[in-house]
Amino acid sequence: MEPNIHPVFESNTGTWQYIVACPKTLHAVIIDPVLNLDLAEHTITTFSADELLGIVIANNYTVLRLLETHVHADHLTAAYYLQQQLLRSTGHTVQICTGHRINLVQQTFAQKYHVPQTELENAFDYLFEDDEEFNIGDLTARALHLPGHTPDHSGYQIGSNVFTGDSIFNPDVGSARCDFPNGDANALYNSMQKLLALPAHYKLYTGHDYPPADSGREPMPFVTVSEQRESNKHVGGGARKEEFVDWRSSRDSTLNEPKLLHLALQVNIRGGRLPPGFDDSARVFLQMPFSVPQSLC
Repeated sequence: MEPNIHPVFESNTGTWQYIVACPKTLHAVIIDPVLNLDLAEHTITTFSADELLGIVIANNYTVLRLLETHVHADHLTAAYYLQQQLLRSTGHTVQICTGHRINLVQQTFAQKYHVPQTELENAFDYLFEDDEEFNIGDLTARALHLPGHTPDHSGYQIGSNVFTGDSIFNPDVGSARCDFPNGDANALYNSMQKLLALPAHYKLYTGHDYPPADSGREPMPFVTVSEQRESNKHVGGGARKEEFVDWRSSRDSTLNEPKLLHLALQVNIRGGRLPPGFDDSARVFLQMPFSVPQSLC
């Protein structure tokens, strides 16, 4: 049995969000939901997450888990917001889940942004072990460790579909950067090869899509393993690890940091919870570091 899959694209961050459901029981999971952050207006809104809730309601789904593939650096997760909305509407707490190596990433960035340990202890409700299986109704899903982009990175295999996060991109985009703390181009190559070793008809659902300007195509949620093997611009056609690692490392050294990096990390290591405000107004404060000359320090 294959799942019902609802891909929902968030265009400002190029993020694919997914609702995946058992067609028999209507039990579902939501993968990598997005909060909408507008830097110019200094607002965080829930338009994208509310669209996901609308799909859940329209299809009479019961959401069992909210799945994060990793600590994202390019958008804020809506996992906690969705958890609270679903609690209000159903009376049940939906678990926010990710891979167990999240602790490493939390500690790295908690030190950087001075996040108290108490704000991390219950940020995620369940941490998967490598290759752990879990049920979505009558479907069996499996958590995969796919490191490289980040050390904590997970994917989720559900039927003949794998939700890969940022471990592989569509063939004309290729691969994700590996220059975040404890990122590793060698590990990313191995993770991509792990995905390419799956049966040829399996579908690889990506976490982002950035269609090249000259491609003329719309964002695509997936391609098959066969298509990735043949035409992924970075690892298709039998590309050697040494060549990939050299190219990826060189390319990453030229990239600017994601524009939402610091804001996203502070929220995402908390599982989508915003930091506490300083007053009773509907405002929160997130840190933004600046490089300054020594004379100003």
